Amino acid sequence: MADDKPLKSSLELAMERLRKSDEDAGVERRPLTDTDKAAIAEVRNFYEAKVAEQDVLHHAQLRRTLDPGERATLEQQYRRDMERFSSERETKIAKIRRGDVP
Repeated sequence: MADDKPLKSSLELAMERLRKSDEDAGVERRPLTDTDKAAIAEVRNFYEAKVAEQDVLHHAQLRRTLDPGERATLEQQYRRDMERFSSERETKIAKIRRGDVP
């Protein structure tokens, strides 16, 4: 080989392509501050607690009912809640990363 650069993994190559496409699209990258990292950790902890609480409540409700229709309704509601928690968490983290949160 003419150059002695080590080979890059497919992950490294993909990350380089993503950074280049972000640059081309005008996306600004800024490093996270310690405050940002703490805020992200706080958001994750909050939603982890919400998920755990909902999980306990959901299983308690399931133990109280034997009706298959009601159990299916409870499962749908549980899935919607989990998706909502995940969406809210990711939205808040994205705002922190962009610097939109005071």
